[in-house]
Amino acid sequence: MSRPSANSRLLIVIPAWNEEAVLGDVLESVKVEKPSFADILVVSDGSTDATAVIARAAGVAVLDLPLNLGVGGAMRAGFQYAQRMGYDYACQLDADGQHDPTEIETLIETASSEHADVVIGSRFAGKGDYQARGPRKWAMNLFSFILSRVCHTRLSDTTSGFKLYGPRALSLFAHNYPAEYLGDTIGALVIAARSHLVVREVGVQMHPRAGGEPSHNPIKSALFLVRATLALTVALTRPGERITQAEEENA
Repeated sequence: MSRPSANSRLLIVIPAWNEEAVLGDVLESVKVEKPSFADILVVSDGSTDATAVIARAAGVAVLDLPLNLGVGGAMRAGFQYAQRMGYDYACQLDADGQHDPTEIETLIETASSEHADVVIGSRFAGKGDYQARGPRKWAMNLFSFILSRVCHTRLSDTTSGFKLYGPRALSLFAHNYPAEYLGDTIGALVIAARSHLVVREVGVQMHPRAGGEPSHNPIKSALFLVRATLALTVALTRPGERITQAEEENA
């Protein structure tokens, strides 16, 4: 993937479910710190609070989904919007304030230097002090081991929600992005690799969570291990998607 030019268009897609408590501050930060050629889309994923209202008041584009589809379903809607509106690149950013919008440039630089279609912003690649513990750490280590081999590159953070997608990935995922549990992370990486997209990762700095509850207690971590293992098993049974000639020419 080449570096976006002055004429390129990047869409920052923020899936959000009931994030009224923090979304306003997060959007103000993203608006100030994003690349100049980037626009912002909030996908309100069946929110029952004022998430969509706050996003519109901030002056960003909004998709207000009538039902909660999960992150995968919200991101697919975002990819379809990006493709329909003529964007060349998309960046997934969480609504809880953990992802630093200044690091989008880091993802872009890595995509350019590594000719990557998908770039993961990793919490464990030597930048920052984020740590996972217990069953969650065991699961992440297992998934990194397996998916590094599937994607033919070393990966340390396969469940990161901070990613950049180039033209080929955007075209692929607008029509084939898994909506099941962890489909937006593990499932999407398997699809990308089996569709012969280039996946890379780079270390990024993370902010403390602005709202919501972290899922680090033992019960939630054990449940994550079981559900994520099932998600990986399902993902590995998926066939790849063929990239068309038109998509190759857009890369």
